[in-house]
Order: sequence, then structure tokens, then C-alpha cells
Amino acid sequence: MAEDGRLVRLFPVPFRLVEDDQQFKKWQWVSARVRRAQDDARPESHRVSVDTIQLEGEPLPTRDHWIARREVLKGVPVFDSFAALDAARDADGVTLGLVRPSRLLGLDITPVDNPDWTEDEKAKLLQEQQQGNLFDADEDQRTLKTLKKLPYDFHYRYECQTEAGPVEYRHKLVDWEAGALYWNVHRREDWQAAFRQKFVTEFGDKEVLFLMGTIHRFPKQWLIVSVLYPPKLPDALARQQSLF
Repeated sequence: MAEDGRLVRLFPVPFRLVEDDQQFKKWQWVSARVRRAQDDARPESHRVSVDTIQLEGEPLPTRDHWIARREVLKGVPVFDSFAALDAARDADGVTLGLVRPSRLLGLDITPVDNPDWTEDEKAKLLQEQQQGNLFDADEDQRTLKTLKKLPYDFHYRYECQTEAGPVEYRHKLVDWEAGALYWNVHRREDWQAAFRQKFVTEFGDKEVLFLMGTIHRFPKQWLIVSVLYPPKLPDALARQQSLF
């Protein structure tokens, strides 16, 4: 997001090309030179000049019930239902947005059709990495060989409150943290239970927000790109202010 609350899609950000003193973390402000993506009609999509990335302070802390993070998010519109977000896509071309689910219902975990990269997927990955001529083709081929594909798909089932009552939705979860958690627990016999414990049970006790975005090639199809999970405010603080 930008300082004024606009959500911005930046790509590609090849972390192996980012110098040590430029390697940022989640919830950390950076400055960089960006430009509108010419090959992507989504209005939020930009390309970033990797060599211009500069860190701006430390990552925003989680202390005091995420007060620092809540403050910067105040400028970002939050949709109370997925239907409202999709209506904004129809009306204004919005392709990134925050949705507040009223309840997490569950997480579907299903094997992918092909656990290995297909030739078509490899070609797309290489094309994305090599845009801007910043990459070495041989090195990219070696990177793809070590890049592991998740053998499972994860879909959230959740409810949103509407004027007509609660409505259930189901969307694919592609959060980087979900992939990292899978590789950390996948050798355990109970890994699916551990996964659901984190993304359903634990997050169900928090004020969850979904960062959702559309797919470039399928502009009407939405994904849950990331999950934001601030803790619920104590009653005294909750009476003083809304979440965002």
C-alpha cells in the first residue's frame, strides 16, 4: 500500500536480486521507483525497479494490539462482504481490496492435479522472472529446478454479513505464509490438523481481514492473496474506536 492508503500491486520482486541492505520484511515501509505495468490492465499493477528499493525504518510492530499497523491501515477501504468488493470491480475496475469476513467456516485441502511444474507453468514462471531483462536465463532455469510447487490447494470457506443475512463464500488461499507453514509441518501425520489449527481455529479468534486480488488472465476470478490477523481489541479499547 502507498502512504495514502492506495493498494498497489508490485511485481516482479525477485528476492535473490535484492541486496542484503534492501531486503524488506512484511509490514515494513520501503521507497522505490515504480511505473505502471504496460502489459497488465489492472489499475493497481506496477513494475518496480529492484535496484531502487530503500528501507524506511523498522517493520511496524505488533505490540499494543497492533496499534501501529491499525493506524496505517485506516486509509484503506474495507469491504464488509465479498459481493461489495466484486461490485467495486464491476463499477470502478478495482482488482485489489480488503474484505472483512464475519466468520471462518473451514479450510478445504485438496491435492493438486499435477504435483510437478508443467511445461506451460515453467514457461510462465520464466517469462515473469525475465521481464525487464534483469535476469540470467541459465540461472533462472536452475532456480526453477529448486523451486518447489505446493502439492495441495487451500480454499477458505467463510461467511460475510449482508443486508439479506450471512452469505457463504469459498476462495483459494495463496498466502505466502500458508505455503511456508505447509513446508514446516508437511512431514507430520497430523499436518492438516496443524494447518487448520493456525488458519481456522487461531485466526477465528482474531479480527481477520482478507487481502483479495484478481488473476491477470481471469479478471473476474478472485484469490485470497494474504490474511491479516490483528488480535481482537479489549472491550475498553473496542468502545473507543472501530477496527480501522
